Amino acid sequence: MSHGTADPREPDVLVHTEGRAGFLTLNRPRAINALTHAMVRTVDEALTAWEHDPAVETVVIRGAGERGLCAGGDIRAIHEDARAGGTATPAFWRDEYRLNARIARYPKPYVAFMDGIVMGGGVGVSAHGSLRVVTERSRIAMPETGIGFVPDVGGTHLLGRAPGELGTHLALTGAQAGAADAILAGLADRYVPSADLPALADALTGLPAAEAVARHARPAPAGELAARRSWIDACYAADTVEGIVERLSDSGVPEAKEAAGVLLGRSPTALKATLAALRRARRLDSLEAALNMEFRLSCAALGSPDLVEGIRAQVVDKDRDPHWIPATLAEVTEADTERWFAPHAAGELGLTAH
Repeated sequence: MSHGTADPREPDVLVHTEGRAGFLTLNRPRAINALTHAMVRTVDEALTAWEHDPAVETVVIRGAGERGLCAGGDIRAIHEDARAGGTATPAFWRDEYRLNARIARYPKPYVAFMDGIVMGGGVGVSAHGSLRVVTERSRIAMPETGIGFVPDVGGTHLLGRAPGELGTHLALTGAQAGAADAILAGLADRYVPSADLPALADALTGLPAAEAVARHARPAPAGELAARRSWIDACYAADTVEGIVERLSDSGVPEAKEAAGVLLGRSPTALKATLAALRRARRLDSLEAALNMEFRLSCAALGSPDLVEGIRAQVVDKDRDPHWIPATLAEVTEADTERWFAPHAAGELGLTAH
């Protein structure tokens, strides 16, 4: 679904109201609308203005261009900052995670069009909303372990609460979920064909949000995860990443063996930190508590060799051949993992549930 090509003179977030709805259109289509710090601030300012504006009853977030809502944070900027040992990235995360918490608590309906690619930070600005719409084009993922990072933007909270071990599978492998799978995992609510999104946007200007979405919603085409639940739940319930890989390898299920192979290509340190974070997030009582934990993890990742190397291999040089340090799961000790959860020099996020 296109809102035209971005004019270089246009802002990176288009903010406008129509009827009873306020529209936020992420507008960096060439970068699949990757989030910058300025974009996070713009969205936050619009939410402040609309929260107290009785004329705005519903907020809608969507992406410009054909490729997706948002591919995540601006990875290249993070890579440059990490290499320079900079402080810009923790400042970005601080505002981004506060925005994620705000979206979850927003007092008006917040409708997210999760069309096309929705990854990392894109999940953060959509999956905490009150009405999350997916299409046949939706590809939703938290692919952080592939770049030596951990699911953030409240990802541990969302995936920790997915049925069974579906969230563990999605978090560790970074697998993409289509519409039905995203709904099953609790990352989305309703399915609307992408061709109907313009009509839905129009309906939201005049109708209450839930009514407008219900009118356009259809049953989602079948996904893959429901049929895989039995081996996913059995294999990912293991206590350690090594145990998970072993169960997947020994399961006799081709897709499970494939998942084991995927895990063995991911950052061993990031895998262990992610599993520990998911298990902890299940015991935390709020999204805010999970975001506070994730802020520590993200800052730890920023200072680790794997994040710089992972982004180099996947995004900068695109050789898809990262050299992780340590290189194997066996070399990552419990103490190594525990250090990721310690307070960081960047300080605490300090969000409280309300």
